[in-house]
Amino acid sequence: MSICSSLARKFPKLTIIGEEDLPPEEVDQELIEDGQWEEILKQPCPSQYSAIKEEDLVVWVDPLDGTKEYTEGLLDNVTVLIGIAYEGKAIAGIINQPYYNYQAGPDAVLGRTIWGVLGLGAFGFQLKEVPAGKHIITTTRSHSNKLVTDCVSAMNPDDVLRVGGAGNKIIQLIEGKASAYVFASPGCKKWDTCAPEVILHAVGGKLTDIHGNALQYNKEVKHMNSAGVLATLRNYDYYASRVPESVKNALVP
Repeated sequence: MSICSSLARKFPKLTIIGEEDLPPEEVDQELIEDGQWEEILKQPCPSQYSAIKEEDLVVWVDPLDGTKEYTEGLLDNVTVLIGIAYEGKAIAGIINQPYYNYQAGPDAVLGRTIWGVLGLGAFGFQLKEVPAGKHIITTTRSHSNKLVTDCVSAMNPDDVLRVGGAGNKIIQLIEGKASAYVFASPGCKKWDTCAPEVILHAVGGKLTDIHGNALQYNKEVKHMNSAGVLATLRNYDYYASRVPESVKNALVP
């Protein structure tokens, strides 16, 4: 309610697509956020976006990514995702981790926001890479099946991390905890991938479906990523080349 209502009030011509039903016209004023982050406004707008009209943007919102983990108290898995798309392409994104540092003691600063714009960069974290030659796969914790396990095994991984939340998995890639995010199954939606994709692409990574196709984010597109997700910070071709034909045949874009 807070995210969608605040955006709609400030930018009434936006198309907003959320995992939850969009809120009614009237919401409690306490939920409306009308401030802005001055640090971001100091940055130059990439020239290719300077003429974009508000009505040409689509915003994909997942207010709570990693719901199952949230209910189980695995709070580091939880993110808030807001992705912005133009002409079907994800161009800006925000991953907020409301419980970042929650295990660091009572004096720790709780929460952080990672954000990025294509052509500008990604901010709010320290980019790290998995040691060269290591193949560490991050994949679903709560939505696994034979296709997922077959695809992960084909990557010949040194280690497999099973965690919740698409946003959380992309953070693992950019902070050097995993080298590939493999999800060979339908189930992931556009609001799960729009924002994280931008952060990854802004630092030179790549996110596609399991066939290597770019994901589309225009307002008419179906919400399900039917052909799964394959994402890496580096060495995308190695992982893409190891996806079994049986997996590709089972997942139709």
